[in-house]
Amino acid sequence: MFSTPAYAQVGGSVGGFDLMALAPLVLIFVVFYFLLIRPQQKRAKEHKELLTKIQRNDRVVTTGGLIGKVAKVHDERDELEVDIAEGVRVHVRRSMISDVSSKGSD
Repeated sequence: MFSTPAYAQVGGSVGGFDLMALAPLVLIFVVFYFLLIRPQQKRAKEHKELLTKIQRNDRVVTTGGLIGKVAKVHDERDELEVDIAEGVRVHVRRSMISDVSSKGSD
């Protein structure tokens, strides 16, 4: 009836911890850290420094796209007064500034 006999197979390691199965996950985490997480943290640190150095007459771009010149800096309120047109002055939160160019680069 049956042409081949059925033999029991030898099992692998029973309940052991396989370090090689964990190696690809560690490698993926290391790659993500150096390619995504670390550069993002560096960029955030540079942006925070940029925001703390804003002075009067600096040209700024807000996250909403408004471009203007800083008229007054209110450090205690973490706010700026920005001239966006002749006679038009708006109050902007410091955290809503996306780019700063100093007064020397007009």
